[in-house]
Amino acid sequence: MDYTIAMAEQPYNMSFTAGGLLYHESLTVAALYDSLGAWDAVHARVIQDNLLKMRTHSAAQRIYREVASRLKNLTESQKALLLTGSHQEQGHMLWLAVCKRYRFIHDFATDVVREKFLRLDLALSYDDYDTFFANKAEWRPEVANVAESTRKKQRAVVFKMLREAGLLTSDHRVVPALLTRAELKAIATDDPAHLTVFPISPTELQEWLS
Repeated sequence: MDYTIAMAEQPYNMSFTAGGLLYHESLTVAALYDSLGAWDAVHARVIQDNLLKMRTHSAAQRIYREVASRLKNLTESQKALLLTGSHQEQGHMLWLAVCKRYRFIHDFATDVVREKFLRLDLALSYDDYDTFFANKAEWRPEVANVAESTRKKQRAVVFKMLREAGLLTSDHRVVPALLTRAELKAIATDDPAHLTVFPISPTELQEWLS
């Protein structure tokens, strides 16, 4: 089944309140997976040696589960680029992992962030997020049931992720994604539709893929 269709048939997972892109934690877990090749072994080592530098066992478990759930959505070539690419490429791969993990964020990226970019409206506001959220809440009970305090935390997390991925400035201006050839190959080979989670134009996309 087509990835986009399969995603559309599933309820939104609204549990994205754990800290941003988790850059350092993700690289630690990805490197360990590259070495051990088995998620069970990675989990055991991370918790046993407190590789994520958490203060409590429960926090280590929670952050590991979050990081692993994102990284498992990346293909082998995408994980390889996460480990060996530039800081910009790493940020892009982590944003891709988030969007593949959370369809709500995926849809916000494609339906709001990229669409504003295409209209040359680069100012992304909290109101844009709130409008998107309200529209989804009208027909998605899992969205409507999110508490107000949680909604605000999620909104802050999404904007933080965009900034950490290099796709949004500190004053909330959308930054065009300049994808490298390595990124384009790693993403397009998986599914070209995933490229739409980045603020890029159809013309640029066509030129890059040609």
